[in-house]
Amino acid sequence: MDQLDSTTREERRAAAEALIGELEDAGVTAVALPWVDTSGITRVKTVPLAKLPSAAAWGVGMSPVFDGFLLDDSIVAGRFAGSAIGDLRLHPDLARLVVLAGQPGWAWAPVDRYTQAGVPHVQCSRSLLRRLVSSYADAGYAVRAAFEVEWVVARPDGTPDDADAFVPALSGPAYGMTRLAEVSDYARDLLLALDEQGVAVDQFHPEYAGGQLELSVGAQDPVAAADTSLLVRNTITAVSAQHGLRVSFSPKVTADGVGNGGHVHLSLNRDGENLMSGGEGTFGLTAEGEGFTAGLLAHLPGLLAVGAPSVASYLRLVPSHWAGAYAAWGLENREAALRFVTGPEGNRQASANVEVKCFDLAANPYLVLAGCLAAGLAGVRAGARLPAPVGVDPASLSDEGRREAGIRALPSSLEEAVAAFEADEVLAGAFGEELAATVVDVRRGEIALFAGQTPEAVCRAVRWKH
Repeated sequence: MDQLDSTTREERRAAAEALIGELEDAGVTAVALPWVDTSGITRVKTVPLAKLPSAAAWGVGMSPVFDGFLLDDSIVAGRFAGSAIGDLRLHPDLARLVVLAGQPGWAWAPVDRYTQAGVPHVQCSRSLLRRLVSSYADAGYAVRAAFEVEWVVARPDGTPDDADAFVPALSGPAYGMTRLAEVSDYARDLLLALDEQGVAVDQFHPEYAGGQLELSVGAQDPVAAADTSLLVRNTITAVSAQHGLRVSFSPKVTADGVGNGGHVHLSLNRDGENLMSGGEGTFGLTAEGEGFTAGLLAHLPGLLAVGAPSVASYLRLVPSHWAGAYAAWGLENREAALRFVTGPEGNRQASANVEVKCFDLAANPYLVLAGCLAAGLAGVRAGARLPAPVGVDPASLSDEGRREAGIRALPSSLEEAVAAFEADEVLAGAFGEELAATVVDVRRGEIALFAGQTPEAVCRAVRWKH
């Protein structure tokens, strides 16, 4: 994105003014302007509807201190973040403005963060992702992406002696029709709200853990996919509140539970053709599709610092729990970190993709996709090749068997992931010095925050943050 000049500002003001009448007719009183911090928490400022043109042209003031926030709202005094000095401007993306069906009277528009001089803030994750998308376009490629969203619904009042305890609001079995019957009205209202907001839902179903549900949406360009992930979670939270339910997207709601994932689906395209299909490689991969997937696989350890960014993430990321704890890939292998999906015969050009299973919803989705795009493009440019696919649970192999197959365990702690991120020149180069340093500083801040705490204490502290 270029510097905002007077012409651009006037164009933005005029675009916002043109929307006012339509928004008034829809009953909108105010507009929420969200962004996601380094810890994966969605922060927000709002403006009355009448102030939307001013916000579009000049932005809304907000301190850059939030780059250094931890999930408990304490602040890390990092190398490039955490200071009380300075100001930024939040500029709403009017192309993504949505009237919120689950929050009457409100509209929603994600923001890009600019400096007072009108240039993109160096630590704005949405701007970073936009730049990575442009790098693909310059190379003749495009990426399609989508997030799966898992969450649990709970009784709002916990237990008589612990209001913050997790008490599942559903009692039916995993994937059970009885659970769907329990949640029928709620699910209907959620799906209607998402449809009204223009979100293309592919699937909705009860999941494995107590009170757990899952929703997947159609693939979009990466910036839109990250925006949609925020909008879906916001809508889930709002509709849940209307039904008297509390919701958690935490990677580990209880120490003995399986946790919530935030799987990412990706496909590489050129001139409208899906390069994950129709090639001469394994499972129909083209050379570019293989390079893209191999790039993801090679950089997964460092990518975990953004895709599994919490101490709680590593309570979820354990073998034989469908979390993808090993750096391996395989056809429809839900224990491999990269699950290759061909789709059904006859529809593979449309549906072939790779699913990254080791990520969760504590992550900033813009940082996640930016990291994936950087890793994938590095693989394409290097002509990287994949090892042999893995057709078993890697945990079922001996240590020697995994070594022979070239299968590595992914980092088992946030400390290990941060070290891998620091050592990854591709990711550090894509993120830039300041943002890369802030990712490290904030992760180390969370490590210190939870040092010496039990898994139960970590789960409790994180449970209602995401």
